[in-house]
Amino acid sequence: MQHVATLADLWQAVVLFFENVDIYELIQRHGTWFYTITFVWAFLEGETFLIFAGAAAAQGALDVWILMLCAATGTFCGDNVYFLLGRRFGHALLNKNPKRKRAAEKVFELLRKYDVAFILAYRYLYGVRMISAFAIGMSGMDFGKYAFWNGVASALWAFSFAMTGYLFGEVLENVMGDIHYVMIGLVVAVAGFFAVKALIKKFRHHRHKWPWSR
Repeated sequence: MQHVATLADLWQAVVLFFENVDIYELIQRHGTWFYTITFVWAFLEGETFLIFAGAAAAQGALDVWILMLCAATGTFCGDNVYFLLGRRFGHALLNKNPKRKRAAEKVFELLRKYDVAFILAYRYLYGVRMISAFAIGMSGMDFGKYAFWNGVASALWAFSFAMTGYLFGEVLENVMGDIHYVMIGLVVAVAGFFAVKALIKKFRHHRHKWPWSR
Protein backbone atom coordinates (compact mmCIF):
# COMPACT_ATOMS: atom_id res chain seq x y z
CA MET A 1 0.00 0.00 0.00
CA GLN A 2 2.88 2.34 0.69
CA HIS A 3 4.14 1.90 -2.88
CA VAL A 4 0.67 2.66 -4.24
CA ALA A 5 0.51 5.82 -2.14
CA THR A 6 3.95 6.88 -3.38
CA LEU A 7 2.91 6.44 -7.02
CA ALA A 8 -0.35 8.28 -6.36
CA ASP A 9 1.60 11.19 -4.88
CA LEU A 10 3.94 11.16 -7.90
CA TRP A 11 1.03 11.24 -10.31
CA GLN A 12 -0.67 14.05 -8.36
CA ALA A 13 2.54 16.09 -8.50
CA VAL A 14 2.78 15.60 -12.27
CA VAL A 15 -0.86 16.62 -12.77
CA LEU A 16 -0.51 19.71 -10.60
CA PHE A 17 2.68 20.72 -12.39
CA PHE A 18 1.13 20.56 -15.84
CA GLU A 19 -2.05 22.27 -14.68
CA ASN A 20 0.10 25.30 -13.85
CA VAL A 21 2.96 24.99 -16.36
CA ASP A 22 1.87 24.56 -19.97
CA ILE A 23 5.04 24.33 -22.07
CA TYR A 24 3.17 25.19 -25.26
CA GLU A 25 1.74 28.30 -23.61
CA LEU A 26 5.22 29.12 -22.27
CA ILE A 27 6.57 28.98 -25.83
CA GLN A 28 3.82 31.23 -27.15
CA ARG A 29 4.30 33.72 -24.35
CA HIS A 30 8.10 33.99 -24.50
CA GLY A 31 8.83 33.21 -28.15
CA THR A 32 12.54 32.86 -28.87
CA TRP A 33 13.33 33.47 -25.19
CA PHE A 34 12.14 29.91 -24.66
CA TYR A 35 15.49 28.74 -26.03
CA THR A 36 17.20 30.62 -23.20
CA ILE A 37 14.88 28.88 -20.74
CA THR A 38 15.94 25.58 -22.31
CA PHE A 39 19.61 26.46 -21.80
CA VAL A 40 19.05 27.26 -18.12
CA TRP A 41 16.91 24.17 -17.54
CA ALA A 42 19.51 21.91 -19.19
CA PHE A 43 22.27 23.61 -17.18
CA LEU A 44 20.53 22.37 -14.03
CA GLU A 45 19.12 19.08 -15.38
CA GLY A 46 16.11 18.78 -17.63
CA GLU A 47 15.46 15.48 -19.38
CA THR A 48 11.69 15.63 -18.88
CA PHE A 49 11.53 19.28 -19.89
CA LEU A 50 13.48 18.52 -23.06
CA ILE A 51 11.16 15.65 -23.99
CA PHE A 52 8.12 17.95 -23.74
CA ALA A 53 9.90 20.72 -25.64
CA GLY A 54 10.75 18.18 -28.35
CA ALA A 55 7.07 17.25 -28.59
CA ALA A 56 6.21 20.94 -28.99
CA ALA A 57 8.83 21.18 -31.76
CA ALA A 58 7.03 18.37 -33.58
CA GLN A 59 3.98 20.67 -33.70
CA GLY A 60 6.04 23.45 -35.28
CA ALA A 61 6.21 25.58 -32.13
CA LEU A 62 10.03 25.38 -31.97
CA ASP A 63 12.98 24.67 -34.23
CA VAL A 64 14.13 21.26 -33.02
CA TRP A 65 17.77 21.87 -34.09
CA ILE A 66 18.03 25.16 -32.19
CA LEU A 67 16.33 23.45 -29.24
CA MET A 68 18.95 20.68 -29.25
CA LEU A 69 21.80 23.20 -29.59
CA CYS A 70 20.58 25.20 -26.57
CA ALA A 71 20.03 22.06 -24.51
CA ALA A 72 23.44 20.62 -25.42
CA THR A 73 25.16 23.91 -24.62
CA GLY A 74 23.32 24.20 -21.31
CA THR A 75 24.17 20.71 -20.07
CA PHE A 76 27.75 21.07 -21.35
CA CYS A 77 28.29 24.31 -19.41
CA GLY A 78 26.51 22.99 -16.32
CA ASP A 79 28.58 19.84 -16.04
CA ASN A 80 31.82 21.72 -16.69
CA VAL A 81 30.93 24.00 -13.78
CA TYR A 82 30.17 20.98 -11.57
CA PHE A 83 33.50 19.43 -12.62
CA LEU A 84 35.41 22.57 -11.60
CA LEU A 85 33.49 22.85 -8.33
CA GLY A 86 34.35 19.24 -7.58
CA ARG A 87 38.01 19.87 -8.31
CA ARG A 88 38.12 22.93 -6.05
CA PHE A 89 35.74 22.05 -3.20
CA GLY A 90 34.89 18.36 -3.62
CA HIS A 91 36.88 16.71 -0.83
CA ALA A 92 35.97 19.33 1.75
CA LEU A 93 32.26 19.12 0.95
CA LEU A 94 32.01 15.34 0.74
CA ASN A 95 33.84 14.82 4.05
CA LYS A 96 30.84 16.55 5.64
CA ASN A 97 28.31 14.40 3.78
CA PRO A 98 28.93 10.62 4.07
CA LYS A 99 25.99 9.71 1.82
CA ARG A 100 27.29 11.84 -1.05
CA LYS A 101 30.79 10.55 -0.39
CA ARG A 102 29.61 6.97 -0.95
CA ALA A 103 27.95 8.03 -4.19
CA ALA A 104 31.17 9.72 -5.29
CA GLU A 105 33.14 6.56 -4.53
CA LYS A 106 30.77 4.65 -6.79
CA VAL A 107 31.50 7.17 -9.54
CA PHE A 108 35.27 6.73 -9.02
CA GLU A 109 34.86 2.98 -9.40
CA LEU A 110 32.82 3.30 -12.60
CA LEU A 111 35.26 5.85 -14.00
CA ARG A 112 38.25 3.58 -13.34
CA LYS A 113 36.45 0.69 -14.99
CA TYR A 114 34.95 2.41 -18.03
CA ASP A 115 36.84 5.74 -18.42
CA VAL A 116 35.46 7.67 -21.42
CA ALA A 117 32.47 5.34 -21.80
CA PHE A 118 31.30 6.41 -18.35
CA ILE A 119 31.45 10.11 -19.31
CA LEU A 120 29.30 9.35 -22.34
CA ALA A 121 26.80 7.32 -20.31
CA TYR A 122 26.42 8.86 -16.84
CA ARG A 123 23.60 11.22 -17.84
CA TYR A 124 21.44 8.14 -18.34
CA LEU A 125 22.40 6.31 -15.13
CA TYR A 126 19.95 6.45 -12.26
CA GLY A 127 21.52 7.28 -8.91
CA VAL A 128 24.81 8.85 -10.08
CA ARG A 129 23.61 11.47 -12.60
CA MET A 130 23.66 14.42 -10.23
CA ILE A 131 27.06 13.84 -8.65
CA SER A 132 29.04 12.39 -11.56
CA ALA A 133 30.59 15.57 -13.00
CA PHE A 134 31.36 16.81 -9.49
CA ALA A 135 33.07 13.53 -8.59
CA ILE A 136 34.98 13.31 -11.89
CA GLY A 137 36.41 16.72 -11.06
CA MET A 138 37.79 15.19 -7.87
CA SER A 139 39.30 12.24 -9.73
CA GLY A 140 42.28 14.09 -11.17
CA MET A 141 41.15 13.75 -14.79
CA ASP A 142 42.53 16.42 -17.10
CA PHE A 143 39.93 19.15 -17.70
CA GLY A 144 40.61 19.26 -21.44
CA LYS A 145 39.90 15.55 -21.78
CA TYR A 146 36.72 15.84 -19.72
CA ALA A 147 35.51 18.94 -21.60
CA PHE A 148 35.96 17.24 -24.99
CA TRP A 149 34.06 14.07 -24.08
CA ASN A 150 31.52 16.06 -22.10
CA GLY A 151 30.84 17.98 -25.32
CA VAL A 152 30.24 14.75 -27.21
CA ALA A 153 28.04 13.40 -24.40
CA SER A 154 26.07 16.66 -24.22
CA ALA A 155 25.29 16.53 -27.94
CA LEU A 156 24.17 12.89 -27.69
CA TRP A 157 22.04 13.63 -24.61
CA ALA A 158 20.29 16.60 -26.22
CA PHE A 159 19.68 14.71 -29.45
CA SER A 160 18.33 11.58 -27.76
CA PHE A 161 15.83 13.30 -25.44
CA ALA A 162 14.70 16.05 -27.83
CA MET A 163 14.19 13.56 -30.66
CA THR A 164 12.36 11.19 -28.31
CA GLY A 165 9.88 13.97 -27.59
CA TYR A 166 9.81 15.04 -31.25
CA LEU A 167 9.07 11.58 -32.65
CA PHE A 168 6.65 10.73 -29.86
CA GLY A 169 4.91 14.07 -30.42
CA GLU A 170 4.47 13.31 -34.12
CA VAL A 171 2.95 9.92 -33.34
CA LEU A 172 0.57 11.39 -30.77
CA GLU A 173 -0.39 14.22 -33.12
CA ASN A 174 -1.45 11.68 -35.74
CA VAL A 175 -3.54 9.88 -33.11
CA MET A 176 -4.88 12.80 -31.05
CA GLY A 177 -4.51 15.88 -33.24
CA ASP A 178 -4.73 18.71 -30.69
CA ILE A 179 -1.45 19.86 -29.05
CA HIS A 180 -2.99 19.83 -25.56
CA TYR A 181 -4.03 16.20 -25.93
CA VAL A 182 -0.54 15.44 -27.23
CA MET A 183 0.95 16.94 -24.07
CA ILE A 184 -1.48 15.02 -21.87
CA GLY A 185 -0.54 11.79 -23.63
CA LEU A 186 3.12 12.58 -23.12
CA VAL A 187 2.50 13.31 -19.42
CA VAL A 188 0.95 9.86 -19.06
CA ALA A 189 3.91 8.22 -20.82
CA VAL A 190 6.57 10.09 -18.82
CA ALA A 191 4.75 9.55 -15.52
CA GLY A 192 4.50 5.86 -16.32
CA PHE A 193 8.21 5.72 -17.08
CA PHE A 194 9.16 7.30 -13.75
CA ALA A 195 6.64 5.12 -11.91
CA VAL A 196 8.32 2.01 -13.34
CA LYS A 197 11.73 3.38 -12.32
CA ALA A 198 10.44 3.97 -8.77
CA LEU A 199 9.07 0.43 -8.57
CA ILE A 200 12.34 -1.06 -9.83
CA LYS A 201 14.26 0.92 -7.22
CA LYS A 202 11.92 -0.27 -4.45
CA PHE A 203 12.15 -3.85 -5.70
CA ARG A 204 15.95 -3.81 -5.70
CA HIS A 205 16.05 -2.25 -2.24
CA HIS A 206 13.75 -4.87 -0.71
CA ARG A 207 15.33 -7.77 -2.61
CA HIS A 208 18.52 -7.34 -0.58
CA LYS A 209 16.45 -7.90 2.56
CA TRP A 210 15.11 -11.25 1.43
CA PRO A 211 16.66 -14.24 3.29
CA TRP A 212 17.66 -16.10 0.12
CA SER A 213 19.52 -13.06 -1.27
CA ARG A 214 22.07 -13.13 1.56
